Amino acid sequence: MPDKTNDKVIAVVIEQLVAEGPQAMAQVMTALMNLAMRMEREQFLGAGHYERAVDRRGYANGTKPKLIDTLAGTLSLDVPKTAGTDEPYYPQALERGRRSCRAVMLAVAEMYVCGVSTRDAERVMAEFGLKSLSSTQVSRATKLLDDELKAWRSRTLGEVRYLFLDARYEKSRHGGVVRDAAVLSAFGVGPDGRRRILGVSVALSEAEIHWRAFLEELVARGMRGVRFITSDDHAGLEAGRKAVLGGAVWQRCQFHLAQNAIHHAPTAAIRKRIGGQLREIWNAKNLATAEAELKALVEAYRDNAPELAAWLEVAIPEGLAVFTLPEHHRRRMRTSNPIERAVQQELKRRTVKVRVFPNSASLLRLVTAVLIEIDEELWLKMGDGV
Repeated sequence: MPDKTNDKVIAVVIEQLVAEGPQAMAQVMTALMNLAMRMEREQFLGAGHYERAVDRRGYANGTKPKLIDTLAGTLSLDVPKTAGTDEPYYPQALERGRRSCRAVMLAVAEMYVCGVSTRDAERVMAEFGLKSLSSTQVSRATKLLDDELKAWRSRTLGEVRYLFLDARYEKSRHGGVVRDAAVLSAFGVGPDGRRRILGVSVALSEAEIHWRAFLEELVARGMRGVRFITSDDHAGLEAGRKAVLGGAVWQRCQFHLAQNAIHHAPTAAIRKRIGGQLREIWNAKNLATAEAELKALVEAYRDNAPELAAWLEVAIPEGLAVFTLPEHHRRRMRTSNPIERAVQQELKRRTVKVRVFPNSASLLRLVTAVLIEIDEELWLKMGDGV
């Protein structure tokens, strides 16, 4: 027996469209979607509403409300449910729509994250038929993007042999006050030679509690096998890595050591030559030779620059751990330049236009989105272990 209910729905929809024109598109789409989903459920069950059939697969079980964003606006749908079936039922139209709407909403959110103005974002979306963006749609888009970014930050890690740690500072509002926020990041090299961005965190400082929590999170996500860590010297970072990754060898960044040596030099003449003298130590053939050259350098400054000599004697050995690595890995691992070039420079380029982030969440959102892009590029490039 023909289902007259469906015919009535179609007739009502046509009358509404004739009477109200394009202004009724959202209501028309809602009615048609609801009708299409009910008809699809009947096909899925193998029987119509209240129809007796021997080979039916289950039973209709009411509906559940669902809001979806479309080019016609936000639709309030009644999604049909089933019971007594071997597999769950979900409308194909919604599945396809969910993927397309998800792509649109992610594009909207990413434009805002990347600094595109509201006016420019609306102009781009208009090219795809989306004539306006409500604050609700932008909010949903941002929430969707946040879910994607959070999933990346919490993804499972694996074996990491070499680890680079670094931080940079951005301005962010906290409690109504503009403060410096530390962006902690980790860059790793696996046993297959691939370089990956492992994670990122935003904290109020580089205090031990923040570095320790960040490293503990990496371990909880499955990071294991860290043998060697390269970073600059910072009390909070030192305490954090010793507490969480105490078994790994630490290499103090030689580039930052050279900069510190210049600051400790008492005269312009010494500042001019100290960098070259340290490079001779860095480029030594082996650890014994490097230690011998360091000893000679310390003695050379013992009388005319005693404070510099004392600093060299304590600090420079922290930059010689790289000699414990295979020779073809030393040049890449002796400084934190890999993470500086791959991560920090790009972050600086992308955040400079923001100046002051409204909150730490917006800062974390942007840096995560940037790091995902960098990570995808790195994943396409095989390294030699460093």
